Amino acid sequence: MIDFHCHLDLYPDPLPTTDQCQEQGIGVLSVTTTPSAWPGTSHLGSGRPMIRTALGLHPQLARERKHELSLFDSYLSETRFVGEVGLDGSPAFRSFWADQIEVFEHVLSRCEDTEDKILSIHSRGAVTPVLDALEYHAHIQTPILHWFSGTKAELQRAIDRGCWFSVGPAMLAGAKGRSLVEAMPRDKILLETDGPFAQLAGRSLRPWDIEQARVGLTKLWNVDVTTADESIQINESTLLSQGSS
Repeated sequence: MIDFHCHLDLYPDPLPTTDQCQEQGIGVLSVTTTPSAWPGTSHLGSGRPMIRTALGLHPQLARERKHELSLFDSYLSETRFVGEVGLDGSPAFRSFWADQIEVFEHVLSRCEDTEDKILSIHSRGAVTPVLDALEYHAHIQTPILHWFSGTKAELQRAIDRGCWFSVGPAMLAGAKGRSLVEAMPRDKILLETDGPFAQLAGRSLRPWDIEQARVGLTKLWNVDVTTADESIQINESTLLSQGSS
């Protein structure tokens, strides 16, 4: 099983956490929030084949870190994975919306040049503009909408665009999240934790907590554990195959 969206470098104990993932056979897509974090975060995955690192520039940091876009360009060839990137329409971040658009458009344009990138995309309060951008950049083959929280109409539009969805325990803990997941195509669902930001019962989620998401999906789909596991593992293999050059 793979945690497709986790901030390994932002745990208070990133190295022991990474080692435990490797020991338990838990795959992790370790997303970054700034290009300058790439060298240190990618080093966490060195010698640990279960860990892959994504190059990102978080929309909430677009204003203060957009000067790092040249760094993004310089590191992009080192990875197939890009994240965390996207847009955030929350009131606290609307004041620099133009900076967010500038950064996201730059990222999509660079990824479209190669067509083999797998993107983990933030879309809180901004699903429609994110989908507008993805439709314009039609050669982006493998977008994953992390912790999708839009409307059912936006969900259908994302499905029609061919998006994937990474869902975690925190999303499945709420009625709205479960309703959205229930409407997602089962063959487009992946697991995530969004740790250490996402929490349950006052505790930051760790990569091995994808087990809670797996159990949640088993209940939501009304299937046995073996069937759920097979579905998720097929999805993981299919997505990674799509992203290969």
